[in-house]
Amino acid sequence: MAHQRVALWAAEPDLDDADDVDIPIPMPSSTNEMYDDPNLHLDEGSLQAMQQHIAQQAAFAQIPDVVKRFIVHFHQAVLDNNLQEVTLAYESGWTRLTEKYYAKTEWPEAETIAPLVNDDQIFLILYRELYYRHVYSRLQPNVDDRFHSYENSCELFNYLLNSDGPVPLSLPANWLWDIIDEFIYQFQSFALFRSRPASKTDDELTMLGSEGGAQAWSSYSVLNVLYSLIQKSRANEWLKARAEGKTDEEIEEIVGEYGTKPLYRMLGYFSIIGLLRVHVLLGDFTLALKVMENVGLGQKAPFTAPTAVHVSTAYHAGICYFMLRRIPDAARVFTGVLNWVMRARQYHTRSYQYDQINKTADRMYALLALCYVLAPTRLDDNVMNIVRERYGDQIGRMCRGEEGLSTFEELFLYACPKFICANSPPYDDPAALASMLIPPTPTSPSSQNPSVVLGDPTQRHLRAASSHFMSLTPVSSLKSLLKLYTSLDAQKLTGFLDTSGAGVDEEEVLSWMMVMKNAGRCVGRVNTSGSTAANGEKDNDEGSRPSESLLGGEWMSISDLNFVIDQNMVHIAESTVGRRYAGWFIRNSEHAARVLDGIKASPLPPRTIPAQVQKKSADVPKGESAPRTTGPKVAWGGVKVA
Repeated sequence: MAHQRVALWAAEPDLDDADDVDIPIPMPSSTNEMYDDPNLHLDEGSLQAMQQHIAQQAAFAQIPDVVKRFIVHFHQAVLDNNLQEVTLAYESGWTRLTEKYYAKTEWPEAETIAPLVNDDQIFLILYRELYYRHVYSRLQPNVDDRFHSYENSCELFNYLLNSDGPVPLSLPANWLWDIIDEFIYQFQSFALFRSRPASKTDDELTMLGSEGGAQAWSSYSVLNVLYSLIQKSRANEWLKARAEGKTDEEIEEIVGEYGTKPLYRMLGYFSIIGLLRVHVLLGDFTLALKVMENVGLGQKAPFTAPTAVHVSTAYHAGICYFMLRRIPDAARVFTGVLNWVMRARQYHTRSYQYDQINKTADRMYALLALCYVLAPTRLDDNVMNIVRERYGDQIGRMCRGEEGLSTFEELFLYACPKFICANSPPYDDPAALASMLIPPTPTSPSSQNPSVVLGDPTQRHLRAASSHFMSLTPVSSLKSLLKLYTSLDAQKLTGFLDTSGAGVDEEEVLSWMMVMKNAGRCVGRVNTSGSTAANGEKDNDEGSRPSESLLGGEWMSISDLNFVIDQNMVHIAESTVGRRYAGWFIRNSEHAARVLDGIKASPLPPRTIPAQVQKKSADVPKGESAPRTTGPKVAWGGVKVA
């Protein structure tokens, strides 16, 4: 029966031509007779309810039959907790029907399809989650959609967290991750929407200034949901117990009845990743890494997590290290996950998340270009070849110093997330809101950019990153000059740098050298000089060795140029990093093995027998067997002998 249900809607694109299937749908009886009574008096509320009922009937009639069948079978799969059918409906059926019928319009509202599912409120909540996600991804949500999606998210999480015991629901891991990911995305979208009061209509200003508008998508409510899911599922305790090697019975006793359910366990684990993203959006990079203490940055997830989980974790963790100026750690995190994505590309190319994974990967390539400019280190050759291919021109401009500032800012704005502010503008105070909307005057000490006046957090983080870039502008020219000498007089060095006659003195050159010395050292969890960590343990896929804390580390040198100032002399020592022959040897060995397998698998050309051999075989006496030249062939083109 399950196979027959799947065949109705999960077939190939010609499913709408399938034979009609009778589906018993409870429909309200006709009310035309009661309308004929002349003594009937209807109040305004009853009239509106009837009009809404008629509109829902008209909307229901416009739903294609194949969509009705899909919703019925999707609902039945959720009721039966048939994880295989739910996964097929979610990943295949919903996506394909969206492309065919609702690519540029909304799906039917939940009230319209309610008769198909016997008004099952739990399924309607899940359906609305998909409905509003489609609106956010394919269409332009209005202010009503933003408030209603928040209300639906509250209903979903209240059902999961406030029910009497674990809920009897089974959903695939991809859907659970998308629920958490979309919840945070809609929070980010609403925060960006309300941060621009100048573009709001009077109705939108009224809604945002109301009590409900102040509470909708607040930072407190979003963080409360994520922390509650983690606490309910005891995800951190479960991760600690697994790391300590406890048995399954001991883990079940630790995590309790909620933590043993896959639904709550995965939601708790994904909520930790979601907290990482929320704290990054709010600009608290230290706390973002702190919540990841029990998870780590390795690709060895506790269970088979979607590819998007690994990519999101590495991207936001790398952003944290980048903004904390731990550039080598950020570069190694980006390099590790990009290398892993390239190896796993053949497995996720047909995933519905493929586009989002590619967009995030492109941003990480851009961030790697910034890391290479701020702290040049030796990274994986495969990844760096792609970085140079895509951003080679931008790297060249940024390496020229101050003239590359605009390129640096452009790449940063493209690659960084859209940061948000935890507090909304004062919509409940018209006077304070009007003062914020006053354009800046030329004599105002504030910036001329209105977004900075309103406290745009992205611009604030951009200024912090740009100031770090500008502090290193003299370093590139100074470094290239010092590489030419092993010892150099300070006065002579000042003369080399003062080519424009701007009056550069020795004190200014000394300050540049101190900046260069400081830029060549940082706190890090990795040893960038080799493939083996300082404690003898090999680096993992991200290039970061095991540590007790993601925020821990030690001071290390990340520059290949070191110098010492002895009175008026500068002594320079340059260290070169040898090529990593292990990776090169492995890649070429694998290539040689593939070529050899291809040669073995390819058929050999037909063997031609010279005329003399044919003549000799004809002269063989009767009863003596000649060598066979036809028949079944075995390996290497030989003929199988009977």
